[in-house]
Amino acid sequence: MNPYTKLVADAAAVVTEGRSLPLGGLPSLSRPEISANAPKALFFSPHPDDETIAGGLALRLMREAKWNIINVAVTQGSLEERKAPRLEELRAACNYLGFGLETTAPGGLDGVRPATRAKDPGAWAHKVEIIAALLEKHQPKLIFCPHQLDWNQTHIGTHLLVIDALKLAKNIRCDVVETEFWGQMQSPNLMVEYSAADLADLMAATSFHVGEVKRNPYHLLLPAWMQDNVRRGAELVGGQGGAAPTFMFAQIFRAQKWDGAELQHYYAGGRFLSESVNAGTLFP
Repeated sequence: MNPYTKLVADAAAVVTEGRSLPLGGLPSLSRPEISANAPKALFFSPHPDDETIAGGLALRLMREAKWNIINVAVTQGSLEERKAPRLEELRAACNYLGFGLETTAPGGLDGVRPATRAKDPGAWAHKVEIIAALLEKHQPKLIFCPHQLDWNQTHIGTHLLVIDALKLAKNIRCDVVETEFWGQMQSPNLMVEYSAADLADLMAATSFHVGEVKRNPYHLLLPAWMQDNVRRGAELVGGQGGAAPTFMFAQIFRAQKWDGAELQHYYAGGRFLSESVNAGTLFP
């Protein structure tokens, strides 16, 4: 008898069972009181659902340090008939978690891809101005965006758009946390642990994107992804051959600072943040 057979079968059974759970429609979670002068973090989402898939650190900052988290819906997807429904799903997901929401344009921005930046500089410049205006409006202490090699062309385009907007915006100095989903980072420097409760809330919030998870129930695979992040992050963040932390679920990031002109590294090596340490300590 292979002693691992039952372990694998149980893991598969959990995902199968998850297919019967409700999609969205859940009452909003309790949200801490956020003061008017609370630090702001802008989460630049390439698509509706990135704010829940990759939004765990933002959620922890809101809950533990009482930050004001605002999701910026860079696009509303590429299918015209799905843009309005996706926006409503996004509103419901953000409301469930307690995130604010900013849209960029009616229907979201189109053509947020490297090819547009290279071939249509006029259209690209207009998009950059929109994002720069949001940066100047909110004066964030922190922004989230995908890293430059995140494979999906809209994810890569969102990275380029945010960096170009930072260069254009006036008087912006902030921390920048790069996220990954489609393409793995080669040089992350931060791994953040999530509690089972926080991860369950991210899964539930992702389920509000009903039209997407009905065709591909990726919300059910978030725990497996977060566990694999622990495997990778143990050495990519902690150093090759280093001892693995005892995290069960975690997400990998690259944290830097925008000094008004360019991104600057500020961690010497990598850092692990356990669920027992206030997330606000990352950004004093």
